[in-house]
Amino acid sequence: MALSNTHTRYGSITRLFHWLTALLVITLIPVALIANELPFDTSEQLARKAWFFSLHKTLGVSVFFVALARIAWALSQPKPAPLHPDQKAETFMAETAHWLLYGSLVLAPMSGWLHHAATTGFAPIWWPLGQGLPFVPKSESVAALFGGAHWVFGKVMAVTIALHVLGAIKHQVIDRDATLRRMLNGAPELDTLPRARHSATPLLAALAIWAITLGAGTAFGLYMPHTSTAEAAQLEDVTSDWSVQDGSITIAVTQFGSVVEGNFADWTADISFDPTVTGGPSGNVDVVISAGSLSLGSVTDQALGPDFFDAGNFTTATYRADLITGVDGFLAKGTLDIKGHTVALDMPFRLSVTGDTANMQAEYTLDRRDFGIGDNMADESSLAFNVKVSVKLTATRAPTE
Repeated sequence: MALSNTHTRYGSITRLFHWLTALLVITLIPVALIANELPFDTSEQLARKAWFFSLHKTLGVSVFFVALARIAWALSQPKPAPLHPDQKAETFMAETAHWLLYGSLVLAPMSGWLHHAATTGFAPIWWPLGQGLPFVPKSESVAALFGGAHWVFGKVMAVTIALHVLGAIKHQVIDRDATLRRMLNGAPELDTLPRARHSATPLLAALAIWAITLGAGTAFGLYMPHTSTAEAAQLEDVTSDWSVQDGSITIAVTQFGSVVEGNFADWTADISFDPTVTGGPSGNVDVVISAGSLSLGSVTDQALGPDFFDAGNFTTATYRADLITGVDGFLAKGTLDIKGHTVALDMPFRLSVTGDTANMQAEYTLDRRDFGIGDNMADESSLAFNVKVSVKLTATRAPTE
């Protein structure tokens, strides 16, 4: 059996690429559908859902490299002539479908891989290539762009595959020609076929279809960052001795061995502090955090749901503490209330004061179980118990009257 193509038949390598690609694609599409429908209410369910997503992503990366190899091989080979060159409309549609398939087999997995690299979330790719990609930042807007593109390219690929299969069935059942046999086990040499003459028109048609579908994605907002369905509590402004000018409250959780970072966008701090105190009580702080303002990558909705922060019923978290100046540094000694659970929390912090401006930083680790967060995740195989919290702020002292 010849390895290479001729002007009338496909070689064994081309056929191998065709059926390997088909096997991968007809596996990863239902895997994705199953993964999207699976629940994630318990550790076991989340682990199962993540396994299916990891399988889908891993197969997708495989498709990407197989498609590149397939295209490289196709470019080095003669393309067998169509069996019915006189049927120009059918030949045009077939070649357009082939361009759509080749392009989608690269663009769909590539956009999915870029979406994964830009996303802070779960379900790792199993290939030992790392979870990130060079020059691709962890960004919700970048992830949304490629996530939307992946959806569009995936739908174009699915529709084109369906049409491709219908065309093959038509050739086999109605035309009763050798089209399908050429891709199954080869076909006898058909010396009477004229050599194929290919134009750029089918490629231009495929490009037009991609442009239209991508444009439709823009119209439907497919490339916009996901917004949580939870409503964030609107916090009232506070009048404080020290006014926060800039700052952040970030958290880092570990899910399936990967760190997922996020932050609370809305919080207030009522700070009273005397920098002239050299030892002992020097002030107090009252921090209110809007729970619904949390952004935690692809797992934001899950984090705000009833099994975690339950932002619909517990709209705010609070930290109230006395500030103590010590010989070796500073300490906030108080209580943290999350989801109706109040826990004593002593937080050492670093502080530098220059004139009327203070810069503060603190890092500490919480146990999510102390606050009833993720009780349905009873072990650390899917979600670690420890949550790292980092606080940074710059505040200026209010002028004295």
